[in-house]
Amino acid sequence: MEMSKRLFLKHSIAIVTMMLSVCTLLIVIVTVLKLPEASTKNSEMGFYPITKSRKVPLQDVKLCKFGEMMVDLLPQDLAFTVFVPSEEAFNRDLRLRVSDSLKPENFNDTYAIMTRILGFSAIPRALSSVNVRSGEVVSYDSISGFPLYISKDIDGMLVVNRIRSEIVDVRKNEIVIHVMDGVIMDADFEQSVLPDDSEED
Repeated sequence: MEMSKRLFLKHSIAIVTMMLSVCTLLIVIVTVLKLPEASTKNSEMGFYPITKSRKVPLQDVKLCKFGEMMVDLLPQDLAFTVFVPSEEAFNRDLRLRVSDSLKPENFNDTYAIMTRILGFSAIPRALSSVNVRSGEVVSYDSISGFPLYISKDIDGMLVVNRIRSEIVDVRKNEIVIHVMDGVIMDADFEQSVLPDDSEED
């Protein structure tokens, strides 16, 4: 009697162990098959199917002199994305004009503004327009820590902190350039450039 109880107990434990193992294996298999898409640093952006990118070589796009200065400040062999203002945006928003802002007596001030704007508008990774899905917003910190909120409009153009791009996906070595119809900057820097603007108007 005692012997049959022990045998029954051993067989019961073996059966329960085997059933638990099979159930665990099934759960692992089902979980692996139903895994959600992996996400990057920011949960808003995941890995998307590869689609055709409109990579525009730099020689096909004429960046303004200030835009060239900004891009040249970045290391050419590392992946960056920079949202470069158009020439009109530099003129309209910062009152920078090639005719006088690049003169020797003004060059240091212009260079300081370029480095500041670059800090607000560059992220340390390559981000093409195809990496942003329509209808979603992804966010990244710029190299100065300024938050950038990036979306795509119905025309496929990027919108960064409510500033729309004019040209997207220009490549220079490892750098992705998007030409913007405005200047990306924080409120403090914007206030620092506004007094001079209002005096001129």
